[in-house]
Amino acid sequence: MNQNSPGRGSLDDDVEMLAINGAADRHDHKPLNGAPHRPADESESSDSDDDEFDVDEGQRGLLESPGHHDGQRREYTGSSRLETAGKLWHKVKSIVVEAAPALLMTTISLLFTGKLLDSVSRWDAMLQVDQLIMIIPTVLNLQGNLEMNLSARLSTAANMGELDDPKIMRAMLLGNWTLLQIQAISVSFVAACVSLVLGKIVPRAESFVIENPPSNSTLTIRHILEARKPIPHLPPESSVRHSGFPTLIMVAATAMSSAFLSGLILGSFMCCLIVVCRKFRLDPDNIAPAVASCLGDLVTLCLVGFVSTLLLPFLRTPIPFIVGILMVIAAVVCLVYTVRNPHVKSLITEGWSPLFGAMVISSATGIVLDMFVSRYEGFAILAVVISGLPGAAGSIFVSRLSTSLHAAAINSSANSALRASEPSRRLVMVTLLLITIPVEIIFLAVLNAFGWLNLHIFFVVFSIVFFCCAVLASLTIALHLTDWLWSKNRDPDMYALPIHSALMDLIGQLLLVLCFEIVTKLGAKLHVRT
Repeated sequence: MNQNSPGRGSLDDDVEMLAINGAADRHDHKPLNGAPHRPADESESSDSDDDEFDVDEGQRGLLESPGHHDGQRREYTGSSRLETAGKLWHKVKSIVVEAAPALLMTTISLLFTGKLLDSVSRWDAMLQVDQLIMIIPTVLNLQGNLEMNLSARLSTAANMGELDDPKIMRAMLLGNWTLLQIQAISVSFVAACVSLVLGKIVPRAESFVIENPPSNSTLTIRHILEARKPIPHLPPESSVRHSGFPTLIMVAATAMSSAFLSGLILGSFMCCLIVVCRKFRLDPDNIAPAVASCLGDLVTLCLVGFVSTLLLPFLRTPIPFIVGILMVIAAVVCLVYTVRNPHVKSLITEGWSPLFGAMVISSATGIVLDMFVSRYEGFAILAVVISGLPGAAGSIFVSRLSTSLHAAAINSSANSALRASEPSRRLVMVTLLLITIPVEIIFLAVLNAFGWLNLHIFFVVFSIVFFCCAVLASLTIALHLTDWLWSKNRDPDMYALPIHSALMDLIGQLLLVLCFEIVTKLGAKLHVRT
């Protein structure tokens, strides 16, 4: 495995020195997302102190909270195996205590996001400018990925001690926030352009009527998705949606301003969350990625509906254009500050390819949703959770692995002691799997108790089995993807989470389709849409 942190060579050499818990010696370093780098010419006299520093940080980075270590190097011998086993259990217990509430919160948020999406799809703005519906999955996926990237970078920085210095903390937090805004505004504009292109080439179903919907209409996101069957050729001109420049400006202004406001709200919240976790000796790797993945969708969806409703009366006026120009100016201002910030300026050119790659994978996910969302009762709600919850568990694992790799890169000689003093990766994977199963069972029980879905016992059993498969797939992909990116000198904090999240959306929905098909073949009575 490559022992050098990715991208270190492009950063400045004159960054302030870092103190970890007041116990380690200060070294000149080049931070990347909070990961310190040991200079090659460091004297041999400090080797013992470095070993102590590395083992301590590696333990904290992957498998325990900052407050769950004593900062002392311990010798692991045969006589202390029982004591070691007790400490391993203590570390696993800390993962459960910190990660389980975050994953439960993720599930609740995903459930409300599915219900809210069904409601937002009926708003006048979505009915009159239906390209807005087409940008929702992309914008939600974008913001979730950006917020998870932000949480992963800051979690690494917190666990490595970069945020202990107030001056460095302010610079890193503000720099990462401005980087988030640059990426959000830029990619959301691209998403708006893509939605306009799709609006011209995807035909409108004959039975899909927007004008004068009847009272008590059941027009929902499912009906709108039904109007967008993937067609491999251009349809006749009569069935093409007519979209002009005002529509492009309207959709682009909505996407960019929603992404900006979401970054403003969620970015500030995530920065505060990381600082609070550090202050109270909690490991942000266990909490922040899951919270970012769930709140990103919910908040962004609310903002898209709110902004589009405000701009709809001004569709044929210069107001949307002015809003778009203001967003461009905001992106330029953020770019100027980011370039001048030594902690994040090297990251401006990184992380773009996984964002656009995730958009492509999300398109395949949209095709799956389009094909099956209208066939089975409750598919949309179940798809959100079977994709989102395993993805959240995998994001926690990615963030912890990345922090561990950055910590171990300080001194390769400490790797053997680090491995001996921490639970194995497999044990961490099993722990995360066992955390998510009760959350899934609670979710299914709530759906059945409130009458939202009438679940057959066969479906409950098979859905739990396929859910476990999704979680295992998520954790396995997280493990191998993180190691592969690290070996290719790519920082997992910037590259892993968007690809992982998009893959889990696709895999989760495919497994749900398989679950529905198997249960149907077994003769279970499900509510099938006509």
